Amino acid sequence: MRVSSRVSRRAALGLAAAVPLAAATSTAAPSAYAATTIGGERLGRTGIQVRGVSGLPKRLTARAWVVADHDSGQVLAAFNAHRRLAPASTLKMLFADTVLKKFERTEKHRVTDADLAGIPAGSSLVGVKPGITYTVEQLWQGVFLRSGNDAVHVLSHMNGGVAVTVAEMQAKAADLQALDTHVISPDGFDHKGQLSSAYDLTLFARHGLGDADFRAYCATKTADFPAGGKKTFQIQNTDRLLTGAWGVETYDGLIGVKNGYTSNAGNTFTGAATRDGRTLLVTVMHPKSGGSGVYEETAQLLDWGFKNAANAVPVGTLVDPLSEGGASATPTQKAAKAAAGAQSGASGDGSSWGPLGGAGGAVALLAGGAFVLRNRRRKAADDAADGRHRR
Repeated sequence: MRVSSRVSRRAALGLAAAVPLAAATSTAAPSAYAATTIGGERLGRTGIQVRGVSGLPKRLTARAWVVADHDSGQVLAAFNAHRRLAPASTLKMLFADTVLKKFERTEKHRVTDADLAGIPAGSSLVGVKPGITYTVEQLWQGVFLRSGNDAVHVLSHMNGGVAVTVAEMQAKAADLQALDTHVISPDGFDHKGQLSSAYDLTLFARHGLGDADFRAYCATKTADFPAGGKKTFQIQNTDRLLTGAWGVETYDGLIGVKNGYTSNAGNTFTGAATRDGRTLLVTVMHPKSGGSGVYEETAQLLDWGFKNAANAVPVGTLVDPLSEGGASATPTQKAAKAAAGAQSGASGDGSSWGPLGGAGGAVALLAGGAFVLRNRRRKAADDAADGRHRR
């Protein structure tokens, strides 16, 4: 993919706005495992964190998960909450948090070939075609229902370009205090170094659900999508807990939010459900079981949460955004030492954005600071903790 040596005025303004915000927080760089004690000291630990209640599902295989109360922000239980893993398309929640309010739902855009250039091979697509005019609402339906990277690219170009959007996403993550997250691309596709955590994904979902459009899109089961002229075709939401596809039982009270899968990340999912006036958030990352395992483990954790929320002693909290008065967290000494010498240990499939990879990576580095990945010794400890948990 070719990248113009000139940056549009809109792109330049976007970069100018995004980079200082994130750069200002770059001193709070993640350690090889956890960024800081964001959300509470216990959330920075490995292994299961739960207090006051028992009865957690016994056959969980996920490498990380979080159960939290949406309204209070209390984390009821967690496992490796700040472990940094490939997020897959759940990263689109951050994309929506960043871009969704910039365009009116009724605004129209005629797609060009340039809008669709550089989409990674093997991407999930909704079927956006050049020459067809789409409303912003239809493009967001493509993002939320079909996880369409083509729709993400079009919206990113409307926003000033992929590099600008990546920088703004990193700045948004910094404002949300999601410091485990390192953005390389806006769509969540496999890229070396693109990471998040169960804690951060839960933050993205909580923030997004506060917006009526975000909430409506992630709860939509089907929609009619333009096929050219007056023709349309139906698209279905790939969230199996919402639709009951592939033999998965729909979850009573589910209101979203986003699933994801890549060959590198495996399955990831953040789900939200409401029962008896209480809304819970559950994020599950990288379970061993394939197919519908991520939904099954999410449903088990939601069941546990609704049963035990009233008696559980919180092990942490989902912090508020800095822009909304949230208190800024500071790195622990342990995190600072790890940050000084840790090396990148992220796995990936080697895919990149070509020349844009360097541009996007450089922008993300400016926007997010020097992010540090898992080192070999910490990875061994993490795997040992996983082994103790899987029973």
